[in-house]
Amino acid sequence: MTSEPLNTIPPGEPVVFTQPLYLSPGEDLVGYISDLAGRFILFMITCASVLAVLLIFGFVIREAVPFITKHGVIDFLTSTSWFPQAEGAKAEFGGLALITGTLYVTIAALFISVPLGLLAAVFLSDIAPFKVRQICKPIIEILAAIPSVAYGFFAVMVLAPWMQKHLGFTTGTNALNASIILSIMALPTIISVAEDSLSAVGRDIREASYSLGATRAETTIKIVIPAAHSGIIAGVVLGMMRAIGETMVVWMASGNASQIPHPWWDLSQSIRTMTATIAGELGETPRDSDHYHALFAVGLLLLVFTFVLNMVSEFFLARFKRRREVTR
Repeated sequence: MTSEPLNTIPPGEPVVFTQPLYLSPGEDLVGYISDLAGRFILFMITCASVLAVLLIFGFVIREAVPFITKHGVIDFLTSTSWFPQAEGAKAEFGGLALITGTLYVTIAALFISVPLGLLAAVFLSDIAPFKVRQICKPIIEILAAIPSVAYGFFAVMVLAPWMQKHLGFTTGTNALNASIILSIMALPTIISVAEDSLSAVGRDIREASYSLGATRAETTIKIVIPAAHSGIIAGVVLGMMRAIGETMVVWMASGNASQIPHPWWDLSQSIRTMTATIAGELGETPRDSDHYHALFAVGLLLLVFTFVLNMVSEFFLARFKRRREVTR
């Protein structure tokens, strides 16, 4: 194998430099100041992002504190009655039914989306030809660009009547309806992150498994998936965050009934989530009322949930990146 010579100047020709070999004091100072200015601008942009998040937290906490100090956290988290518009002492601000409804649709959506997302990621990374992967993956990611209100219209106009007609449900706007739509919305995130994690495991590990006599299924299940578990878990957590934070779909498809399903496994009953409660009631609530501050308490609880989930996903993504650097 031959390589190109480093010096392409013909012998005997003088060497001409287009840049000075050293900088003048003025040019050196300008470069130093430009470097400091660039670092300062990037630092300020980063600080602005962090400050925006802190201001959002501070505003929500400030508006939620009057409700917390007046009614207490224990009653808010343990009571199932949510009747904030009742007069005087009859008003009740129990958030347990809202928390339960949020967890119902989120967990049910994950039960649907995680197996489908993992199977699709395995197909794209280990089974599908390259041309098929290049076509399928962008199409899957387009699902994330569809507006949530379009998903909501589909849930109300198509899925809800179908459930009433073929499954015998008394109402089509229920926890199962919202869970199915949320699982579809979470699929692009789970598939994309899981597929990247599986692809990053490396061909050498797969070939080593094949050389020991393992089949493709054994290699995928016992070698590749365990090696990429950090990235897969991060994708699942990100998909869970998408389901928890969704507003429009659960507002339109869940039925908005503040109750805990009985029996607990019956997803055909209507429920209400925290996001749907905030979206549906905040616009018509008098400012500085108990109802107003109670909705901010719900928002604060939702922020805490998403913040904890984000930290969990960052932890697993960091582990995945370290594992990826080691394999390289």
